[in-house]
Amino acid sequence: QLQLVESGGGLVQPGESLRLSCAASSSTLAYYVIRWFRQAPGKEREEFSCISSSGGRTNYADSVKGRFTISRDNAKNTVYLRMNSLKPEDTGIYYCAAANSCGTAVITYWGQGTQVTVSS
Repeated sequence: QLQLVESGGGLVQPGESLRLSCAASSSTLAYYVIRWFRQAPGKEREEFSCISSSGGRTNYADSVKGRFTISRDNAKNTVYLRMNSLKPEDTGIYYCAAANSCGTAVITYWGQGTQVTVSS
């Protein structure tokens, strides 16, 4: 069993930055790709980024490309999401998830989520 805990969310103004962390309970994190999802109020959950198990490959949805950067430090059992130039439409609950591959419907483990609010 792998537990994932997100942190780093909060309230920021448009244009500001946040860094989210997804901390895993064990080193088995290194065997999984990590995917980031978010869910805005009244909307469906959206996947917007994925990083390979080694960290060598990343992908982003168009909605965050150029503003968000995903990275990982397997030695620290942690995945990071750097979010720059935040917009009000980035508001939502952010979840990290572990899976065997990017882009599939199967998620093995979910975190509990962290709230990000972008508002002036």
